[in-house]
Amino acid sequence: MSSSSDTEHWDAVYGVKAEDELSWFEASPERSLALIARSGVDKAAPVIDVGGGVSRLAEHLLASGYSDVSVLDISGEAIRQLLARQTPDSPLQGIDADVTTWRPDRRYRLWHDRAVLHFLITDEAREAYRRTLLAALAPGGQAIIATFAPTGPERCSGLPVRRYGASELAAFLGPDFKLIESLMFDHVTPWGAAQHFHVGRFRRN
Repeated sequence: MSSSSDTEHWDAVYGVKAEDELSWFEASPERSLALIARSGVDKAAPVIDVGGGVSRLAEHLLASGYSDVSVLDISGEAIRQLLARQTPDSPLQGIDADVTTWRPDRRYRLWHDRAVLHFLITDEAREAYRRTLLAALAPGGQAIIATFAPTGPERCSGLPVRRYGASELAAFLGPDFKLIESLMFDHVTPWGAAQHFHVGRFRRN
């Protein structure tokens, strides 16, 4: 995969579309918030939303009392828009980086990804994602990863995707992770289309 072309693609998406024109838009990310709450992660522990773009999740987490929240996205435009919404004293940290090449300088207790993994379709890109996950997530930490389900779309935002069920996602993560819970759900886009998703919550051994 080409980091430069991917960055240009996503910068263009965020540059021309309003937040509520994006297929993955959620006015309130209730499902992710519930999964994070069930993880039991301490509200002072570091949490990262990978591929968060302009999602409202980080702001909801801060409003709920989480104090160490970061958002990583390959689109610098998305990070710019996200940070522009914050007050000057907001602790939200924005990271403009490609998850497949990013080298984290700290460990997180919770990794949340609702938008990235299913876009990585080559074995090389998938393995790079997994290496970054292992480098970023503390032992005993939890990963919440949502992807298109096996019955979900084959393309999104003009790009092909790779779809996962519980067994495929567990096999991809391998023996370093234990599946805690698995859910299938429908996400309804702003224009009313239902997209089938799978989300798994894993604990790193």
